[in-house]
Amino acid sequence: MDPTYERPAAPVRTTWSPDAAAPAIAPAATIGWREFYADPELQALIGQALDNNRDLRIGAARVAQSLAAYGIQRAEQYPWIGASADGTRARVPGDLNLTGRPLISSQYQVGVGLSTWEIDFWGRIRSLKDAALQNYLASDAAQRAVTLSIITQVAQTYLAIRELDERIALAKQTTDTRAESLRIFTRREQVGSASKLELTEVITLYQQARALVTQLEQDRATQSHALEVLVGAPVDVKPAIGLVNDAELMRQIDAGLPSEQLENRPDIVSAEHQLMAENANIGAARAAFFPRVTLTGFAGTASADLDGLFRGGSGVWSFAPSISIPIFQGGQLRSNLDLAKARRVEAVAQYEKTIQNAFRDVADALSAQRWLAEQVDILQLTQAAQAERRRLAKLRYDNGAAAFLEVLDAERDLLAIEQQAVQSRRALLASRVSLYAALGGGTAVASPPEAAAPEGAPASAAPDAKPSTPSTAR
Repeated sequence: MDPTYERPAAPVRTTWSPDAAAPAIAPAATIGWREFYADPELQALIGQALDNNRDLRIGAARVAQSLAAYGIQRAEQYPWIGASADGTRARVPGDLNLTGRPLISSQYQVGVGLSTWEIDFWGRIRSLKDAALQNYLASDAAQRAVTLSIITQVAQTYLAIRELDERIALAKQTTDTRAESLRIFTRREQVGSASKLELTEVITLYQQARALVTQLEQDRATQSHALEVLVGAPVDVKPAIGLVNDAELMRQIDAGLPSEQLENRPDIVSAEHQLMAENANIGAARAAFFPRVTLTGFAGTASADLDGLFRGGSGVWSFAPSISIPIFQGGQLRSNLDLAKARRVEAVAQYEKTIQNAFRDVADALSAQRWLAEQVDILQLTQAAQAERRRLAKLRYDNGAAAFLEVLDAERDLLAIEQQAVQSRRALLASRVSLYAALGGGTAVASPPEAAAPEGAPASAAPDAKPSTPSTAR
């Protein structure tokens, strides 16, 4: 009764956006997170998060719930057989029987019974079981999507902290330089070689640098608190010493083609399993229009005396087949079928929307990599030019050829461009992290299952495991 399943065509282009560019090194799906993130400290943080993050624990519990629900539904396919032993003694008053005397009767029975078992002629129970299996596989894929999201968030937060470390170091260096300038100009103002206005301008620059340091320190503390929530345990990320080596943080990846890469996204895998579950529910709704055949039976031994239970001739049995045909249900069966079909339409739209969002995530990350790389190069050249401008402005002021305001402007602009350059470098690294996640990073790397999967389903995958492949024909 199930409709033939056909995977909907992906509503996206066959290639990424024309401005997307990424070096062809290796597909993201074949690179586990430990291989992609090369920084040892970041690896340790991600490992802690996978062990302690509460969202992952919630997701794991939901996967266990869906697995149990599948087991319950699967059990409906089989007859329920149970053993029973009954004993009854009864006294009947004389005025209620023909003898006129009180009677005491006994009855004992032992046997094995078959509870009401539906023979699944039309596949209704089988369709419900298939739907439960697909729901389990969807929740398993959704759990892997949450895992990939947690890894990405930890990496992005770690990069934000390292960016703030560099910006704080630059701001402190500027503060020290301006503190020395303040000391010099204070002395100059005291001896009359500098004006009060110039001293005030130096004080303003100094206080601005101090304010920037405190603001960045607050931002770093906020990011550290966010990292603790993600990791699920107290962490202490020490400030970085010197500039962070971008090449040692993570490796390059190749975007490949959408048709090859998007299949590795666990959220797309989950959406397709949901679609297949709704497809199976239509089969169950169709089968409900047909007759149901159920069997009930009992076989055993019975006797009025306990010691006569197992004597010859004491055997008893009963067999009660039943057939029920729906004639009038007030339109309930038709409404159930319409509901199942409408849910499948929704699942198709959700599946297509998931693919479109995934395509956009990858395209955005690729575009960001290209343009941010150019921005970083431009800002580095601008920073060098701005440093030279400050040097020349200071030289002109010392020789009396320019006002001190020219030096102040040069210093302000240099600090701003230094901060911007660090932010752009971090944004470029963040785009690599986003691309790795958007391509389903690590999902094609085989990993031992943590627990046995149900019959007919792939094993539950670890964070780097390959996504489940739907078993229904496409």
